[in-house]
Amino acid sequence: MSRYSRFVNPHLSPRESRIRTVFEYLSIIIGIAPMALMVNWVFLPHAFVGGGLTGICSVIYYVTGGMFPEMFAEYGGAIPVWLTSFVINATLLLIASLTVGWRFCIRTMVGVAAITVWYRLIPILQEPIIEDPWVGAIVGGVVFGLSLGCVLAANGSSGGTDIVAMIVNYYHNISLGNIMLACDVLIIASAFFLPLPASMQEEGANPTYLHIKRVLYGVAMTISYTMAVDWIMSRLHRSVHFLIYSSKYEEIASAINTKVNRGVTVLDGTGWYSKHPVKVISVLVRKPESSQVFHLVHEIDPDALVSFADVSGVFGSGFDKIKAK
Repeated sequence: MSRYSRFVNPHLSPRESRIRTVFEYLSIIIGIAPMALMVNWVFLPHAFVGGGLTGICSVIYYVTGGMFPEMFAEYGGAIPVWLTSFVINATLLLIASLTVGWRFCIRTMVGVAAITVWYRLIPILQEPIIEDPWVGAIVGGVVFGLSLGCVLAANGSSGGTDIVAMIVNYYHNISLGNIMLACDVLIIASAFFLPLPASMQEEGANPTYLHIKRVLYGVAMTISYTMAVDWIMSRLHRSVHFLIYSSKYEEIASAINTKVNRGVTVLDGTGWYSKHPVKVISVLVRKPESSQVFHLVHEIDPDALVSFADVSGVFGSGFDKIKAK
C-alpha cells in the first residue's frame, strides 16, 4: 500500500473502511477533472510543454499536427493527448503492478481511465481561458498541482511520471515533488527544439529568445504544480504530539481510544512542587484529528493542562511506513 493512504487511521470498522474506499475512488475520479481542464483550456492552447506524461503527450500533439487529417480531424490532424496518455499509461501500469502492488495498480487504473475520459470529453480551446501566458503557467500549474495532490492523497495516480515517483517514494523517503521535478527536466527542455506556434512568435524578436521563453513557461508551470503537490502532501501528513495532564486521565485516554481511534500511552510522573504522583497522557494524532482531542479533553476535564507540538514525521502503526534510509 502506498504511504499516501496512511493519513487516515487504519483501525476502522468494515463499514467505515468501505465508505473510505468509495470516498477515495470518487476523489480520484473527480479530483483529476481540474487537471484535464488546465491541460485542454490553458496548456495546449498556449502550446506549453510541462513536465511528466502530460508534457510528453503535448510534445507528440504539437509535432504530429496535420499529419493525420482524416484520422484525427477534430484535433487538427494531431495525435490527441488522451490517446498517447492511455497507451503510455497502459505500459507503465504493468511495471506498477510488479512493484508497488495490485492495490495501487487498481487505483491507478481508475485514475488512468478517468484522465483519459476527461481529456476526451473536455474540448481543447482555440484561445486559452487565461490570456496572459505567465499567469496561465503559474495559475494553471497551481490548480494542476492541487488536483494531483488530492488524487495522490487518495492513494491514486493519473499515471505517467506519477507512477514512477510513487514507486520510488514507496521504497525511499524522498520528496514526491523532487522526484517529479527530476523527471520533468528533460521533457521541458525538449520544448526548445520544437517549432514555435504562431501565438508565441513576435515580430523582430530573436528566435532563440522566443524558444528560451517557451521553456521558461514550462519551468514556471512545473515549479508551480510541484510546489502545490508538496503543499498538499505535507498538510495531509502533518502530525501532532499531545501531552495531557489530568486527574481524569482514564476517561480521557479511553475517549481518545474509542472516538479518535488512536493509541494512547499513560506515563508516570511526579509534580516536583507538590511531590505528588501524576499521570501524563501521551498521544500522537494527525493534524486534522487534533480538534477532536481538544474537544474530548475540554468535555471531560476543562481544567486539564494540555501541551501539543507539531511533529514533522511519525512512522509506525497508523502513520507512515517505516523505511530504511
